[in-house]
Amino acid sequence: MTAGWIEVITGPMFSGKTTQLIHRLSQARAVGQRVQVFKPAADTRDDEHEMRSHAGQAIEGLAVRQAREIPDLVDPATRVVALDEAQFFDPDVVEACRALADRGLRVIAAGLDMDYRRQPFGSMPELLAIAESVTKLTALCSICGEPAVFTQRLIGGVPAGNTGPVVLVGGRDLYVARCRMHYGASESGAAAQER
Repeated sequence: MTAGWIEVITGPMFSGKTTQLIHRLSQARAVGQRVQVFKPAADTRDDEHEMRSHAGQAIEGLAVRQAREIPDLVDPATRVVALDEAQFFDPDVVEACRALADRGLRVIAAGLDMDYRRQPFGSMPELLAIAESVTKLTALCSICGEPAVFTQRLIGGVPAGNTGPVVLVGGRDLYVARCRMHYGASESGAAAQER
């Protein structure tokens, strides 16, 4: 048996987390390793058997309702298990990842480290703590183009503040990447700043 490990790819929306995940899985497949990909059923943006990056890259996978299902769904020939949108999984995702790594598998989890309120998101802090490797990506601020580490929720071009549900699945229709200086700025205020 080989030693397993856990890798986490994190950062704000539009930072390329799913693209990086797909890249790592493509590398594993290129050397003949079997991979399996899982996503939470709560993420309804794509087909239930597919994950798609904001850049349009796609990879097949399986939507699951509860993280504890994942270890039983992994084929004995699989070497790499990937979880996309890990922040949406229930707290059992931590133990599922740990159990898979203990079985000698490479586990790659990609997800948001913070929610739109700049608070730790779901079980991501625990996954970051138990991972052997962490890659933290940045996006580009939608206002100034500088490195962005935050995801800002906008409702009609206005920041949502700290109101509303933490989980509200969406893409560019609801979210933008923001740097520290522009987190909280409205789209109209940003346009005025640029003049």
